[in-house]
Amino acid sequence: MSDNALLIMNAGSSSIKFAVFHSREEEAEWRGQVEGLGGSSPVLTVKARGSDKPTSHSLADADHEAAIKALLGWLEDNVGHSALKAAGHRVVHGGQQYAEPVRIDEKVLDTLETFSDLAPLHQPHNLSPIRQLMRLRPELPQVACFDTAFHRDQPWIAQQFALPREWTEKGVLRYGFHGLSYDGISRQLRQAYPSLAAGRVVVAHLGNGASLCGMRDGKSQATSMGFTALDGLPMGQRCGALDPGVVLWLIQQQGLSAEEVQEMLYKHSGLLGVSGISHDMRDLIQSASPAAKEAMALFAYRTAREIGSLVTALGGIDGLVFTAGIGEHCPEIRRAIVEQLSWLGFELDKEANQGNAEYLSRPETLPILVLPTDEESVIARNTRKLLALG
Repeated sequence: MSDNALLIMNAGSSSIKFAVFHSREEEAEWRGQVEGLGGSSPVLTVKARGSDKPTSHSLADADHEAAIKALLGWLEDNVGHSALKAAGHRVVHGGQQYAEPVRIDEKVLDTLETFSDLAPLHQPHNLSPIRQLMRLRPELPQVACFDTAFHRDQPWIAQQFALPREWTEKGVLRYGFHGLSYDGISRQLRQAYPSLAAGRVVVAHLGNGASLCGMRDGKSQATSMGFTALDGLPMGQRCGALDPGVVLWLIQQQGLSAEEVQEMLYKHSGLLGVSGISHDMRDLIQSASPAAKEAMALFAYRTAREIGSLVTALGGIDGLVFTAGIGEHCPEIRRAIVEQLSWLGFELDKEANQGNAEYLSRPETLPILVLPTDEESVIARNTRKLLALG
């Protein structure tokens, strides 16, 4: 590791994912995470590049601040205090103000905190380690990279809701999310499949959070998520697209508070709500419960239906890409989705699909790919560029 190391962080409610990059290398030197935050026994796990055996360290305290201190202690021992030159962070919401990565100061951070209501499960946790690093390493430059930024160049019509114009002017727009993932997939396509990248591609980021993005020439044209990360596909615990009248009915007729509705839509819906078993697709695949089967079928149906919508927005389709946890590792779900898209010219090679191969299509049919998402590498690249490191 040289004297120019980058710390890349993706902080959630119960975990902090991180990676450490050499300033001029695309591949991380270390990757790891702190899991179990808020519980009784959080663990820091780190794996070096090229190693199959991660190392684990139990932490005495269970909150985010203790986790950041433990991570900085590990960095001190393995990288060195002076070697760490910057930190880059995934921040889910950049609002209208931020369409590019930005160096963080107190003013920027205060602005980003105003978007917490738009991404309540993500934004506060994304910003927490930034505040802590400001206190613990005030001299360390920090950069925010936004999940919304990739979609800011969409056609204006694709960003609007049919609301009174005054609310549009106040920023009630379709922002879209998972932009760092889509940015990375777009780059991979340009490098490995340039002719496909120049065409019309739908990318399916399917994980605990799930969305779709329709790209033309590697740029976002339309996406399934909207004003918040609730919209679009059913997810692990989130409902996806919902008639707003349901929210009004729950509040006005059933007496639920806004906070109770928010809790249900963000944390008790999606795969968990429909199945009554789990938000984890792996658990549902193993289950014999009819409700589990129905949750999977609904997920596949809604995904295929939304892909059809994006095909219209793109004016056709030249290829389909699966990514993220479900997209990369669940052949059953990919098969259920693609079977509903045969009318477009998609057909899976069964063996390739079962083996999670990169190229899944049968000959003479439209290409279907599985590409790994790597948000940390996108953040590292953007941080390096903004701070002129390397």
